[in-house]
Amino acid sequence: MELLGDILSYHHSCSVDIPNNSQVHHRIAYIGAAIFTIKLLQTILPPEKASDNLPENTATALFHLCLDTSLGSLLPSMQETAVAYLEQVNSDSHEIYRRVTRAALWMESTCIFLREAQAEGEKNWLELVELADQAIDGLPFHQHLPIIKECVHICSYLWKFEQPSPLLQTESQKLLLKLLAHPLLPVKTETYECTLNLVKDCLGIQNATRQEPGACAGVIFLLHHRVLYEISTFGLQDSAQKVNALAKDILLFLLKGRLMMTASAWDRFNEALYPVMPILQGYASTEESLGNCVLLISDMSDMARDSVFPSTAKLKAALRLLFTKQPAVRIAAVQQFLPHLTGSDDSNTARPKLDQQMIASLPNLFCLKNPLDITLDTSKKSVLKVESVEKLFSILYSDMVDITLKRSAAEQLSVVLQDTAMHPVLKNLGITDKVLSVIMECVNGNKRFDCLLEPCVCILRKLVYADPSLRHSLAQRQLLLLTLLRASFILKENKSDGSEIAVLMSLLLFDEIASTDLWSDTSTTEVSVTPFSLPLAVTRRYNVPFQAATHHAVSPYRCVLVPSSDLQTLNPARQALQVAWNTAWHSGIDNLLQELCGIARDVSEFHPDLKLSETQVLWLKAVHLPTALQDCIQAIVTASGHSSVASALSRLSIYLLIDRLAFPHIPTYRCRETLHSLSWQAAVTRFLQVRPACVEDERLLVGIIAFLNAYFTQIHTEFAANSEDEDLRWILELLLNQDAVSLLNLLLGVENQTSTQSTGEHQEVKNHVSQRLQRELTHFFKTLLRCLSHTTDRLCLALAGPFKSQLAVRLLQSLRVSDAPRFYGLPSLERTLQGMISVTAQPGWSSHCPDLEPSSLCSKYLSGLLEVISSFYVEWSGNSLSFMGKGVTKNAVICLLHLSHEMMSENKDKDMIPQWSLGNEAAAEEASSSQLGLAWLIPLWVDRDQEVRFASLSLGAALSSMPSGCQALCASCQNISGGLWGTLLNILLDQQESSMVRREAAFILQNLLVMPMPANAEEAKDSHWQHPCVRDEVSGVSLVGLPALQALLYHCQYFQHVGLSASSCYCGRYTFYIQPRVGSHCGPRLQESASSDSENSLWLSGRNPPAPTVNSSRPSSSLSTSSTVIRDSRPHSPKAPSPLSMTQDTPVSRLMAQGQSDTDTSNSITSQDSRQGEPLAVEPVVKVTPDLLTAHCGLLTNLLAILPDFTLTAIRHNQLLQALASLVALGSVEKCLTELKTPNILPGEREDIKRQFVTILQFLSSFSKLLQSYVTVSEEPIGQMDFLKKLLSSLVAVLMLDTNGLGTRDVVCMCWVDVFMLLATLVKRDGSAAHPSVCAALGRHWRAFAGTLSVCVNERFAQPLLHTVALQFLCTVFTEETKSRSQEVTTSNSKYVRSLSDVLNSPSASELCELLLQSFEKRTTQDPLKKLTARALMTLLACSPTAQNYAVKAGLIDTCVEQLKQTHTQLHLESVRPSKASHRKKEEGYLKEVKLTVEILRSALYCNDECKVVATDAHLTQALNALWPWLLLDDATMEAVLELLCVYTANCTTACSSLCGSGPGLVPGSKSSSTSSLMHSVMKLASALAPDNSIIQNLAFSLLANLVMSRDCRCLLQKNNFLQAFLSVPVPKAAGVKATSVSSGWSLLGLWLRLLASLSFTEDGQQSILRLTGALELLADLAPHRRHALLTLQNLCFCPANKSHIIANDKAMKVLLSCLESKVMETRCMGASAIWALLHNNQRAKTALKCPSVRLRIEKAHTIAKKDADSNQEHMNTYLLECLENISQLLNT
Repeated sequence: MELLGDILSYHHSCSVDIPNNSQVHHRIAYIGAAIFTIKLLQTILPPEKASDNLPENTATALFHLCLDTSLGSLLPSMQETAVAYLEQVNSDSHEIYRRVTRAALWMESTCIFLREAQAEGEKNWLELVELADQAIDGLPFHQHLPIIKECVHICSYLWKFEQPSPLLQTESQKLLLKLLAHPLLPVKTETYECTLNLVKDCLGIQNATRQEPGACAGVIFLLHHRVLYEISTFGLQDSAQKVNALAKDILLFLLKGRLMMTASAWDRFNEALYPVMPILQGYASTEESLGNCVLLISDMSDMARDSVFPSTAKLKAALRLLFTKQPAVRIAAVQQFLPHLTGSDDSNTARPKLDQQMIASLPNLFCLKNPLDITLDTSKKSVLKVESVEKLFSILYSDMVDITLKRSAAEQLSVVLQDTAMHPVLKNLGITDKVLSVIMECVNGNKRFDCLLEPCVCILRKLVYADPSLRHSLAQRQLLLLTLLRASFILKENKSDGSEIAVLMSLLLFDEIASTDLWSDTSTTEVSVTPFSLPLAVTRRYNVPFQAATHHAVSPYRCVLVPSSDLQTLNPARQALQVAWNTAWHSGIDNLLQELCGIARDVSEFHPDLKLSETQVLWLKAVHLPTALQDCIQAIVTASGHSSVASALSRLSIYLLIDRLAFPHIPTYRCRETLHSLSWQAAVTRFLQVRPACVEDERLLVGIIAFLNAYFTQIHTEFAANSEDEDLRWILELLLNQDAVSLLNLLLGVENQTSTQSTGEHQEVKNHVSQRLQRELTHFFKTLLRCLSHTTDRLCLALAGPFKSQLAVRLLQSLRVSDAPRFYGLPSLERTLQGMISVTAQPGWSSHCPDLEPSSLCSKYLSGLLEVISSFYVEWSGNSLSFMGKGVTKNAVICLLHLSHEMMSENKDKDMIPQWSLGNEAAAEEASSSQLGLAWLIPLWVDRDQEVRFASLSLGAALSSMPSGCQALCASCQNISGGLWGTLLNILLDQQESSMVRREAAFILQNLLVMPMPANAEEAKDSHWQHPCVRDEVSGVSLVGLPALQALLYHCQYFQHVGLSASSCYCGRYTFYIQPRVGSHCGPRLQESASSDSENSLWLSGRNPPAPTVNSSRPSSSLSTSSTVIRDSRPHSPKAPSPLSMTQDTPVSRLMAQGQSDTDTSNSITSQDSRQGEPLAVEPVVKVTPDLLTAHCGLLTNLLAILPDFTLTAIRHNQLLQALASLVALGSVEKCLTELKTPNILPGEREDIKRQFVTILQFLSSFSKLLQSYVTVSEEPIGQMDFLKKLLSSLVAVLMLDTNGLGTRDVVCMCWVDVFMLLATLVKRDGSAAHPSVCAALGRHWRAFAGTLSVCVNERFAQPLLHTVALQFLCTVFTEETKSRSQEVTTSNSKYVRSLSDVLNSPSASELCELLLQSFEKRTTQDPLKKLTARALMTLLACSPTAQNYAVKAGLIDTCVEQLKQTHTQLHLESVRPSKASHRKKEEGYLKEVKLTVEILRSALYCNDECKVVATDAHLTQALNALWPWLLLDDATMEAVLELLCVYTANCTTACSSLCGSGPGLVPGSKSSSTSSLMHSVMKLASALAPDNSIIQNLAFSLLANLVMSRDCRCLLQKNNFLQAFLSVPVPKAAGVKATSVSSGWSLLGLWLRLLASLSFTEDGQQSILRLTGALELLADLAPHRRHALLTLQNLCFCPANKSHIIANDKAMKVLLSCLESKVMETRCMGASAIWALLHNNQRAKTALKCPSVRLRIEKAHTIAKKDADSNQEHMNTYLLECLENISQLLNT
C-alpha cells in the first residue's frame, strides 16, 4: 500500500512543464492506479480497520483522490468508497473534504440560481429562494456579486402582489436581511447599492411622468420594521463610509417618497417606521438632510395634515429628542412639544407656571452628569416580611397619617421595591395607582405632596423597570408623559437632581425598542435576564440617564462566515473548487469542455481566481471519456506517423482497461457505449486493409489488434447479448471482404511475403514482432469466436459460418507439419493449436468452406492432429521422458475431442472410426507399428497432465458412442494388463485422480455397457462382442459378458467406492490447498498447476481444480461435514484386477500406471509397492465433485438395465440412494440463483457461479434418472424409502426455479424433464405414498410452479420433450387427486391432499385451465402434443370444479358439442361419396376426433350439475344420437361415448330425460318419435348379443341403471317391454351361481341384477319387476348367492303393495329368514331389514312369522347380534341389532 501511495503521489504531482502528452499519460496512469488502489482496499481491508493499517502516504493519496473532481465525475461510487476510507484514516482531511464538498454544492446552487433567475417563464419561487440562500452561503468562495442584484430583485418582486405568499415573503426577507448584514464588505456594499438603485427606479422623480401608480410597489419589501431596523441601526452607523452613505440615501428616498407612493404604501411605511423611530431619531439633525427629515417626524404642527402617527406617538418622539446628544436637536424638540405643554386644557391649573426661564431650561432638563445604576435585586427569596410592607403601604395610603410619616413610608417603600420579590405584593395592594395619583395631585396644585413626589417617582421607576407590561401601558398615556414633564420642573424647583424622573421618562420613551422580540423570531438569553435593554446604537446616539443593558452590538441577521482562507490556500482544495465552479457555471463537464475546446471566451464574468489552468483543462479532458476518446480517434485520423497512432491506441486500450478495472463500480460513461457514438471504426479500418510492409507496420498492427482484442473482450464479458451488434458486423464483414487484405491471411505470417535480406539483429527484431502479431491475431480470433457464441444478431450469425470455416482453413495451413516430424516451432505450433481449439469448439465450423466439403476439412484436421500426436507423444514414448511439447500435446488432444463431435454431427450415418486409426505412415520404418489403431490414445489416459487425461478420456467417450469405436478401443487394449475394462475401472476408482478425469472414464464405461453383452457361455459363442472377458488364473475359468462384468464390479468393490465418493463429495464452488506440516512428506501425488490458456475449462471453477489432490483441501473446519479423511491409503485404494486377467509378464511401460497417473516415476508399480508400508506424514483428504457422481449415477442407471437384480442388491446393501439423496440440497442452487441475479457481479465470478449451478443441476438430473430406473425395476414399496419424503419436496422445489435471463435454460429444461419423469413415475408406482408429499409441495408453491408450467408449454421456448413430460406429470398428479376425492382421505394424508385441493378450488385452477385450453386450441390434429394436452386438460377438469366453471365460461362445452355436430356433417358427406377406401380412412380420423371430444366433455361434466345443464342446453344428446350409426362401427369411440353418458346422467334427472326424448335438450320443433331417442339405441345395445365381459354391454347397462332413476326413462322401459328379457337370461348352475370371480360380476346376469337393483329403489320400478311372471321366484333363487338379487328383494319388501306377494312366496321368505344365519354381516343386515319392513303395519306378516320356529331363529340371531354389538361398535352391528329388536317387539305385540 505504501508503494501504491508513492505511485499515486508521483503521477499526481507531475511537473506542469512537461509536454501535454506526458501530462495526459500521467493523468491516465493516476486514474488507473487510483481505481486499482481503491478496489484493492475494498478487497483486503475493511474501512473500520484502515486507520491502523494504512501508511501515511496512502492516506494522503486518498485525500487527493477524494478532492479529485474529475474522478468523482467518472466514478462517483468509487470516490464515495475513498471518502469512507479517508473518514477512518484522517478525520482532519475528511473534514476538509466535507467543507470542500459543501462549498462545491454552494457553487453549484449559485450557478443554478443564476440560470433559473434569468430564465423566462414561470418559476418555482420557493426553490429559487432556497438556491439563493445557498448561493449567499457560498459567497466567500466564489465571490460572484451579480447574484446580489438578482436576490434584491426577487425580494422586490415577491412583495409586490396584493395577496402575496406569506412563506415566500418571510423567506425572501430573511434573504435580504442576510445580505444587508453580511460580514463581507463587498457583499454588503453591493446589497445596499442594488437596493438604492431599486428605490431610485421606483420612487425617482422620473416616475411622475409615467403615470404608473404601481411603480412604488417595488419598494414594499423595504417597508417592514425589520428591514428598516437593519438599515437604521447598522447601515447608518457602518464603519464603511460607502455603506453609511447608501443607507442614508435609501432612508432619505423613503422618507421623501410620500408623493411617489400610493396611500397604502405610505401608510405601510409609517407603520413599519413607528417601531424604528427611537433608532432613527438618534440621527436627527438640523444640518443634514436625513437628520432634518427625521426631525420633521416628531413635528406636532403637522398633525392636522398627517394623521398616521397618533398624537401620543409624536409627543413621545418629541420628548425622546430631549435625550439626544445634540443641543440643537433638543432645542428643536422643545419647540415641537411646547404647544402641547402650554395649550392643554389643564395648563392654567397645572404647576408650575412655565416662564421663559423654565422653557430655556427644557433642552437640558434630562441631561445628567452621571448615569444611575438602576439594577434591582432579583433574588427569589426576600428578607422582608410581607406584613411590614403592607403596614408601610397602609401608612402611605391613609389620608389620616401625617405627611411626614407618609414621606418616610414612601421612602421606605422605594427601598423595599429594590427587592423584586416584593413587587407583586405591592402591586396587588394598588401601589401603582397610588403613586400615580400622588404625582398627579402634586402637579395639579397640591403642594402638600411635594415631599412625596421624588419617592413616588422612584417607586414608579422601579415598578416600570421591572414590569414590561406596566411599562407598555403607561408609555401610551399622553397625559402621564406631560405630567411627568411638569413634575420634573417641580423637582428642579425643589433643588432635586431629577435623576429618578429622568430615568422614568427614558424608560417610557424608549419602551418600543427595549426588547428584541420585535426584531427576531426568538428572544435572546440576554433579554430574558434583563427586564430593560437597549440597542447599542441607542446608547451611542442618546444621553441615557442610567446604565442600560444593551443588545444588538452586531446585527441579529448577520451570518457567520464559513472559514474559506485555508481552503483557498490548500492547492488540492482550491483546484477542486475551481473545477466545481467551472463545471457548474457551464452546466456540466460536457459543456465546459466544449467551451474550452472551442473559441476562447472572456471569463472575466466571474472571479479570476476561479479560472482553470491549462493543466487542469488537460486533466479534465483526459478523464472525461467522450472528450478523451474523441481526441484519441482524432489523433489516429490526423496522425502523421506510427508513433502518434500507437500513442492514441495505447490510450484507448488504457481507457478500456480502466472501464473493466472499475467493475462493479458503474462509471458515468461506458467506454464501449461512448465509442459507439464516435466514428472509430473508420479510423481503424484503413490500417486493417493494407499488408504490413515493414517492421514498424507490423508493430503498429500489433497495437491495433491488441486494442480490438480488448474492445471485443469487454463486449463479451460485460454486456448482454444484443439483437443488433454493429461492431461485430463490421469486423466480420471486414475479415470476409475478398477485395481487401484480410487479417486471416496474416495468420500464415508476414515473413512469407517478404524476401529482403536483413542483418541478424534486425531479423531478430522482425521475428519477435511477427511472433507478437501472430499471438495477438490468434487471441483476437478467439475473442471473436466467444463473441459469436453470445450474439443474437442475425447478420452476425450468418457471417459467423464463413468466418469460422475460413479461420479453420488458415489455421490448418499454419499448422506447418514438415517432412521432419520432430522439427517444430513449439511456440508457434502451440499458439496455432490454441486457435484451433477455439474454432473446433464452435458447432458447424466445417460447414461453410467454399472449397472443401465438411468431411474433407475434418479429415485434413484429423490427419494433421494425429501427426502432431504421433510426433510429440507416441514416438517419444509419451511425455514421461521429456517435458517438450507438453502444451502441444494437451491442445492437440482437446482439438481432437472437438473434432470428434464435429465429425459425428456431420457424418451421422458413416463409420468414422477407421479414420482415427494411426497407420504406418506415422512410423514407416518400424514394421511392428504397421497399424496402431486407437492404441495411440491409451497412453494419453495416463499422462502427467490431468487436462490431457481428461481430454483424451473425453475423446474415448466420444468415439465409444459408436459400436465400432467400442470395438476399436477394446482391440487397442489387448496387450495391456486388464484390458480396456480394467484400465477404465482403475482410473474410475482411483481416489487420487481428478473427478473430471474419473467422470470421463465412467462415460466410456456407460457406452461400453450399451453394447449387447452375452448373458451366458452359450450366448457368448454366437456374440461378436466378447467383452468384458476375465479369467481366473487359479481355476482357469473364463467369464465373458454379463457374468464377467458382474465379477469385475464385485472384485473392484465398485459400489463401495460409489458410496465413499458420495460421502466425500464437495459441492462448494472453490477448493483451497492445505499446506503440509513442516518436516512431513508430501504424499504420493504432486500438486498440479492449472493452465490458464485452455479455452475449454476442465474444472468446476476457474481458480482451483475441482477435485483436490492429496495435499489439497478446503479449510479444516469443514472437513467433518463434507470430506472423508483417508487414514490409510491401502484399504480404500482401488485394487488392480490381477486375479482376473492381469499378469506380471507385461513389460514395464507407461501403460502400467493407469491408476497412478500422477506419479512422476518410470516404474509406478514398484513405487507404489514401496510406499504401501510407509505411513503418510500428512493424512490425505479425498474429495470428489458432483460431476463424478453425475457419471456414477449414469453408470448405475445402465447397470440397472442390464444387471437389474445384482445392481438392486448392491444399491440397497451399500445404501447408495440414501447417500446420493443427501447431496440434493437446494440451498446451493438458490444461493447460486440469488448471486446470479445480483447486479454488478464480476464476469469471472458470474461464470464460476453459473458453472456450479449447472453442475448441481446435472447431478440432480442424473440422479433423477437413476432413481426412476430404480423405482421402475425394484419392487420395494415407495413408503419404505425413508429418504424420499425430504427428497420429494426438494425435487418439486427444483421445478420452481426462476432462471430467466441467466443463460442456463437448456440445462434447467433437461433437469426439469428428468424431475418430471421421476415424480410421475413415483406417483404412478405408489400414489398413496408419493402423491401426498408431491401435492403438499405443489400446494405451498403453486404460483411459482404455474410459472414453470407456462415456460414448459410456451410454444416459443418450450422443448417438445419438456412439454410432453410436464403434461404427463400433470395427468398423473390430477388423476391421483381425482381418486383421492372419490375416496375417504385418511387423517395422516388429509393435510397434504387438502393443500393441492385448495389450489384446484382457487382462481389458480382457472389460470391453469386457460393455459391448457390455449395450448390445446393452437395445435393441429396431427400434433402429438394435442392429445397429451387434452389428457392433461381432462384430468384437471375431473378434479377441479373451478376449472370446470372456467371451461364453461370459456365456451368449452359449447365448442365441443358444436365440434360433434360438424363431425357428423363431415361423416355424412363422406358416406355419400363413392370412394370407399379413402372414406374409411377419413372416417377413422373423424371418429378419433369424436373420441377425444367426448373424453373432454366427460371430464368437464364430472360431478358438476351446472356444466350438465349447459351441455343439455347445447343439445349434447341430439349430437350424439346423430353420430350413433358411426359409433356402432368403432368400439373404442362407443366406449368413450357411453362413459360420457354415464357421467352425464349420474344424479341428473334432466340429463336422463333428454336421453329418452322428453327433456329440455330436444331441439324445439324437432319431430322426435318415441322410437328414435338415444335411450332406445342404448336399450338395443344392451339387449344385443355380446361376448362375455363386453365392456360396451357393461357400460350400456350402467347407463340404464342411471336412467331408471328418471320417471320418464322408467316409463320408456315399460313401454318397450325391455324388462321381459330378464326372464330369458341364462342362469348358471349351482356351482356357477356360487362363483364370486370378477368375471361373474360382468356376466349378463350380473348386469341385469344391477339394473333391477337400481330400478327397485322406486315404487313404480318395483311394480314393474313384480309384473314380470316368475321374476320374484328367480330373485329368490339368486338372492343367496347374488348380492344385487338380495338387494332387489329387500327393496321390494318396503312397498306395502308388494308385501302380500312376498309373504305368500315361501321361497322368498325362506331366503330372508336364512339371511339371519349368514356369516356375512351385510347379508344379515339386509335380511333383518327386509323382515322388519314386512312386519311394519302388516298384520298378515305378523301372523305368518309368529310360529315358534321363526321366532326361535330370530331370537338366536338377536342374541348373536347383541354379543357382536357389545364387542364391536361398528355401524353395521348397531343397525342389525336395531332391526332385530324391532322385529322382536313387533312379533310380541
